[in-house]
Formats: sequence, C-alpha cells, structure tokens
Amino acid sequence: MKTGGQLIVDALEANGTDRIYCVPGESYLAVLDALHDSTIRTIVCRQEGGAAMMADCHGRLTGKPGICFVTRGPGATNASAGIHIAMQDSVPVILFIGQVASHAKQREAFQEVDYVRFFGDIAKWVVEIDDASRVPEFVTRAFAVATSGRPGPVVVSLPEDMLTSLAEAPAAQHYTRVETSPGEAELDRLEALLNAAKRPVAILGGTRWDANAVQEMQRIAEAWSLPVGCSFRRQMLFDHLHPNYAGDVGIGINPKLATAIKKADLVLLIGGRMGEMPSSDYTLLKSPYPDQTLVHVHADPGELGRVYWPTLAINASPSAFVRLFARRKGPTSPSWAEETQRLHAAYLDWSTPPETGPGSVQMGPIMNYLETVLPDDAILTNGAGNYATWVHRFHRSRRFATQAAPTSGSMGYGTPAAVAAKELFPDRDVIAFAGDGCFLMNGQEFATAVQYNLPIVVIVVNNGIYGTIRMHQEREYPGRVVATDLRNPDFAALARAYGGHGETVDKTADFAPAFERARASGKPSIVEIKLDPEAITPTRTMTQIRDKT
Repeated sequence: MKTGGQLIVDALEANGTDRIYCVPGESYLAVLDALHDSTIRTIVCRQEGGAAMMADCHGRLTGKPGICFVTRGPGATNASAGIHIAMQDSVPVILFIGQVASHAKQREAFQEVDYVRFFGDIAKWVVEIDDASRVPEFVTRAFAVATSGRPGPVVVSLPEDMLTSLAEAPAAQHYTRVETSPGEAELDRLEALLNAAKRPVAILGGTRWDANAVQEMQRIAEAWSLPVGCSFRRQMLFDHLHPNYAGDVGIGINPKLATAIKKADLVLLIGGRMGEMPSSDYTLLKSPYPDQTLVHVHADPGELGRVYWPTLAINASPSAFVRLFARRKGPTSPSWAEETQRLHAAYLDWSTPPETGPGSVQMGPIMNYLETVLPDDAILTNGAGNYATWVHRFHRSRRFATQAAPTSGSMGYGTPAAVAAKELFPDRDVIAFAGDGCFLMNGQEFATAVQYNLPIVVIVVNNGIYGTIRMHQEREYPGRVVATDLRNPDFAALARAYGGHGETVDKTADFAPAFERARASGKPSIVEIKLDPEAITPTRTMTQIRDKT
C-alpha cells in the first residue's frame, strides 16, 4: 500500500525522470514528501511560468518530457504560458497540478479551476486522476501521449485527497514511444518526384529530431545537392556553414530564399507544420493548395493535409524518415546544384552583420565577436522581440541541441530556458538573449540560477521600449506613441543584488571585456547593452520606419 503521492514519484522514476521543475504548493505536499526519498532532482523555481518554460526547454533539448509541478489555481494559470509554448512548438512536457480535494469540487472551492476546460485547447491531453490505484496507468500514458505523433504538453490534475490516500497499484512501466516510418513505396515515389524536379527545396522543422538524424539529413542534402532551409527558430537542425544550407525560413526571411521557395517546383517539408511565421503568412506555400509539388513528412497523420494539400504525404517521424531515405542515392550533377551554391552564398551574405548603425553600441560587431569566441556546442536561448533578430539572422548554428527559442513568439522565455539548459549541460556555455521588456517577464529565474550555481550569461539588450510593438506602432500610426516606453532598473546592479555578476555596456568596445569578465566570474551574469532605440532592426532605423523612407 502506497500513497498517491508515492505512486506518482514511483511512476516518474519508472519512466526515466531524473529532474523536475516546480514551485511548491500545499495542494501536492504528498508528492513533495515522496520526492524527499527519491533520486529525482527537484529544482525549485520562482514563478510557475518560468518553471513550465524550464520544462519546455528540457523537452526541447532532450526529446524527453520536461516535468513540471505547480499548485492549483494561480499556480496553474501562471504555468499556462509555458504550456501554450509547448503546444505551439510541439515539445513534450507534462504538467502536474495539485487540485482541490474531491469533496470540495464543483463548489468553486479555494483556488479551484476546471483544468480540463481551462487547458483543453492548449494541451494534447488533460486528465484528472481520481483513483490512486490508477496513477501508474495515467502517468505512463501521459509520457506516451506527450512524445508520440506530434509531441506536446499533457496536463495531469491531482486531487489533494487522492495524493494522501493509500492504494495498491501495479508497478509502473516505462512508456512505449510510438515510432512511424515511411514505406518503400512512398520513398520510391519521393525519389521519382525529386528526379523529375528542376528546382527542389528542402525545409526542416518541428521536433522528434536528434543528433544522428541531423547528420543523416546532411548526407541526404549532399547526395541530392539539395538546398536546405530551417523553419523559424529551428536553426539547430542543419549546419549553417554547410554548402547546402540556404537559410532561415522565418520572420524577415532573406528575399532571395523566399523567391527560391516560391519558384520551387518541389518542396520537401520534413517535420514542420509551415505555420504563419515560417510561411510568411501563407504566401511561400499557399493554403490549401500550394503552387509547388509538396512532399510533407510528419509524425502525426492529423497534420498531413490539415493546412496544405500534399502531393505526397509521408506519415513518419523526421528521425525515421531521414534514416531510411539516406540510403537512396541521388543523381550525379543535378541541374539544380548551381542554384544550391548560389543560395548558400546568398545566405552567407545575408548573415554577415552590418558594422555600423545609430548610437554608441553597434550590435553587428558584437555578434561578430560572439561568433569568434563561442564554441560550436554553446546553447543560445531567447524569448521574443526585435533584439532576437540579431541572434536568428547572424548567429551561425553548427550543432543540434544548441537552440532554445519559442516559435510561438512568447516573451520571457530566454532566462528560464537558459537555467534549464545549464542545469542539463553544466559543461557547455549557455547564453540567454533578452530585451529589457522580455527579461523582466521572467527575470526572477535569475535567482534560480544563483541558487543552483548555474553560471549562465544573460545579455539584456536594453533600448527602453517594447521594441517590436513600437516598430509596428510607428509604421501603422506614425508619431502616435502609446504604451511602449519603459523605465528600467540598472540590470547590472540587479544581477549583483541577486548574488550574480553584472556588467554594463555603453560602447561597442566595452562588450568583449565585459563578456569575458562575466564568463570568468563563475557566477550567473547579466551583461546589459544600452542600445539606441533607433537601432530597431539591422537595416532600418525607427525614424526610417516612421517616415517610410
């Protein structure tokens, strides 16, 4: 006989959980008590949104479900920001929520929420466990649902009395991850379509990739001389310095790459959904009927034909697909090989940052410097904002599991993601990028980095505004500024107040020594860059956008 809380922890252990991210609550004290005797590492966070984002980063970088525990009501609603990210980004996460006791349900008891209704549209599956004897069943199922098909978040509600009740239950078993592989007939047809093509393009996206799959995809690109683009914030899926890399298919796409995709006669879309951002509002591929021959490879049959009608639909995970298709030999000297070379050259030109710009701090030389000092396995994280353009356009990713950034466009993600990444990979450099607005949405997780001695470096690009919104505001309503100015703290002093290391950069030349001091400190660090708000994009100033020049 074990308590429901003990059975939860047993089931987590049986399914390979080695760490959880949480904010404690009285609603799941029985689970916390069981964790006292467990080998599972418990990482306590400062806000449930940050904890859920850490779990998302865990799932994003490892492919295994990130586990998050929060309390009922406000704890659960705070965590919903991370669940929305995991859903839109197809990341395996399991959120456990303490719930009111069974006798109090349906009375609007203290902090009561109906989680099935609340999370119904932003989670793959939501379940409440009423019977402790079924804990092993439901937890193992949660792992299977979170990882199979199109991965995503699962929400498990835990009534307080269920967690303290005693029950006999079968020993939990490790979940079985469902793999989907392409058939030989599908691969034959793909081979025929490629051989008949004149202007093919491959676009990589989604999840369910691993380091081996990335290498297999590189071999496919070489064998078929394919130009390869990576979908929005999925840049870690292909080596940017490989001669077949064509660039980022995301916000602010290189016009030459956009033209190549529109003019392609075949698009091989592997793993991605090609949503609003990577499709440039459904203009690169037209929905529902693309101009191009579309071969769509996806692990979830529900995604095939949902937005785009494919000429060939292949229900397979990216890993299984590339493993099998890599055995096929491509043509010798295909007609599109020179176009592949031209697209890579265009990418190199597009991803070379400008050396000048408004103000005393130039982000171009800073990005060039980072490219020279960061190792290939450094992990870069960020949230959302115009500052992220400098990372996505000018950082040349080389390896898998080096990027954690929300395709959902959620602010506040970079700092908690960096904490999780550094805890997972303590021997690797972890750099978080954040705007001043973005950092203050979950910047309190810097305290978590200090508590666990995780020496991340957070680069706060401070321009004193909500930059993306101001840019849109000035473009659509020139000179009518409302609600986009910010008055910020001294971020370097804030880092020191938390117990970390802080630096302030007022001139471009100050950045390199400040960054090196931050790395050498051995502490979590904030390097604040005072950026002129005129430097809103790499190529256009705020004034040019406002004046439409």
